[in-house]
Amino acid sequence: MLGPRVDAEAKRTARVLAAVATHAGPVERTIGLRQATVVAGELVAALTALAPAVAGEELPAESISQSYFRVREAELTDQQAALHGTLAIHRGLEDLCDAPLSGADLALEMAAMRQSVLDLTGAVAGAAPDRLPPVPVPEPAAGASWESVWSTRWLIGHQVHVLFNIGAAVAVADATHHLRHGDHDAALLRLADATVYVRGFPAAMTHASTIPADHYMAEIRRTMAPPLVDVPLSGRQHRGYKLFRAAMKDLLTAVPDSYEQLASREPELAEARGALLEADIVDGERHVTLAYSMVHLRRSIAQKPEGPDNAVAELRLMRHRRAAQYAPLIRFGDHYIAEAVARLRHT
Repeated sequence: MLGPRVDAEAKRTARVLAAVATHAGPVERTIGLRQATVVAGELVAALTALAPAVAGEELPAESISQSYFRVREAELTDQQAALHGTLAIHRGLEDLCDAPLSGADLALEMAAMRQSVLDLTGAVAGAAPDRLPPVPVPEPAAGASWESVWSTRWLIGHQVHVLFNIGAAVAVADATHHLRHGDHDAALLRLADATVYVRGFPAAMTHASTIPADHYMAEIRRTMAPPLVDVPLSGRQHRGYKLFRAAMKDLLTAVPDSYEQLASREPELAEARGALLEADIVDGERHVTLAYSMVHLRRSIAQKPEGPDNAVAELRLMRHRRAAQYAPLIRFGDHYIAEAVARLRHT
């Protein structure tokens, strides 16, 4: 436990995040996000009172990707992990006050942020939202150009995405541990938590991408490729996502049964595993459509010469491989793709 003040502020933050009116009109929605930003800031203050944040920029980056997205990896105490995670959430909420994210994606990002707060602090949220005083909606910051806002948003959205990656990796690893030790009730809870995070993956990526495609192509894309960086940036370089993929592989090693086999003896586990795998497939599908909206049919900056002709085609292949792998493990598996992939492997 991080003390009664942190516990109280974490519970309050979780309740307020759950109460944001994601599908309301723009004024009510922005007020809700402003309220959530204020409350998350109070959680940051409570955590900072225990110890100040580590100066992350002073830590060496372990990859070009970490340096570019201003992410670092280090051993942290529970208090420091909670503080740095909450700082990422606070920055994300500040930006979401002005980001034109859809209500559906905003709801998913709020849910994953809420799960992060609970996991990072060990708090258990109450049921009823707090009554908060009205928060005035400020005008956009004077002097901040839209180009600056968009470039900053690109980094903030990716930082939130990294936070969700790590939260999902830990939740999946916890679930696998519980399954191997026979505690299936605890495993079901952690699988549900992991699913919240994975559903938040495409929401956070879409948040990062709520910028004009023209600005991305003219200003941002070139900063992620030589000569401005040593090697082209790629999602494969994100260690948090690698940890998540490794945790998923380990989960399916622990529970390799087909959906029908698992459902016949443990229907709740079959549904919980299936929900997580479906969210993982949808994340791949959303990545395809997001890339299309940003780069159309251009090649990826990190694409190998022998790969498909464009980024969308490569991402679609990744989606198909994932769907083929999961087809026997979920209730509504994509068996057409699974059969096609199997035929290709045998030709």
